[in-house]
Amino acid sequence: MLRCMNGVTPTSRDNTALTRAVTLLSVAVALSLVTVKLLVWLVSGSVALLASTADSALDLVASSATFFAVRYAAAPPDAEHRYGHGKAEAFASLVQAGLVFASAALVGEEAVLRLLHPHPAAHEAWALAVMVLSIVMTAGLIAAQTRLLSRASSVAVSSDRTHYAADLASNVIVLAGIGLAGLLHAPALDAVAALVVTAILLWGAVAVFREASNQLLDHELATSSRARIISRVLEDPHILDVHQVRTRASGPIMHVQMHADLDPDLSLESAHKIVVAAERRILEDFPAADIIIHPDPRGRAEPHGGAFAESYEG
Repeated sequence: MLRCMNGVTPTSRDNTALTRAVTLLSVAVALSLVTVKLLVWLVSGSVALLASTADSALDLVASSATFFAVRYAAAPPDAEHRYGHGKAEAFASLVQAGLVFASAALVGEEAVLRLLHPHPAAHEAWALAVMVLSIVMTAGLIAAQTRLLSRASSVAVSSDRTHYAADLASNVIVLAGIGLAGLLHAPALDAVAALVVTAILLWGAVAVFREASNQLLDHELATSSRARIISRVLEDPHILDVHQVRTRASGPIMHVQMHADLDPDLSLESAHKIVVAAERRILEDFPAADIIIHPDPRGRAEPHGGAFAESYEG
């Protein structure tokens, strides 16, 4: 059997374990960076480093939320949640977006104040060193998250990666701002770098919010994924066509349902075998899919489907 009793395939279990490891790594990286940046900011007074410290602090909160969300989302369906707990990841992503907006507001306010009243940072070498460390650790985390997302879908990890990608860009900007401020003896550049970081944070928050909203509103899967599902089903010539195709993501789980047109003279047992084989083909490409395929007798099926009847398909 391709699926275990709880509907989780071996590949899906592997991806779940990898997701948990990556989210733990995210928490560890954020905690390390917050500690180091805070200590160096206390001796340097760099507002750009303060911006980066505040961002890392919110990274820690967001990564912690993701850490717990992916574990809850991976829990199998129960009596109260027949479709699983996958949307917990989308809620965690909304928390991330809100925290990033808050971070941007605080950092932007401090940057404007420092721009109006600039003063040079102290111990610039320490500030530069911690930013280089931050860039290296963030790049490593993004690489691990990218590897995970190439194997499994996770809106929470995807949001976390978007956030850290913005961090990576902001860390480079902070590094440049601190360096140029000291090299050119222009402390205002430190504040300018912080303002640029603020803009990057806002852009990243909007992207995270959009992705989480799509999942909460049951947005269709990407066109390429939907086309792949349909093509795998139609590989069997016994399946004459499909309609009422609906897909959505819920955390790590993909929900797929459709109606398949079959020869009306097939026996129920034969139709069942054809449908099961189609489900298995989908699972080969999407091992974390929950699939419902309803067989229709070609040319003899009256319009049906309840609230989303045949006329819904467009």
